[in-house]
Amino acid sequence: MLFDGALVPRIFFHLREGENILLDDEGVVMDAAAVPEKALRTARDIVAHDAREGRINLGCSLEIRDEAGVAVHTLRFEDAVEIRR
Repeated sequence: MLFDGALVPRIFFHLREGENILLDDEGVVMDAAAVPEKALRTARDIVAHDAREGRINLGCSLEIRDEAGVAVHTLRFEDAVEIRR
């Protein structure tokens, strides 16, 4: 997709838990520079939802890939939050 004359890629946010992966079939068209912040917000949203359900799985991660399937960013949920006791 072109935006102001520049090609803006479709980015896919896949959710991994161990060997299992939930594929993002739709993706989102966005500037690649915005991927880390979007990944952080997405991971925190999932952790917040899980907390409301009474469980948090910090063993998950987001694997972010472009349209060609090339990994552009990875974020482990344990790196998305700070745990304090």
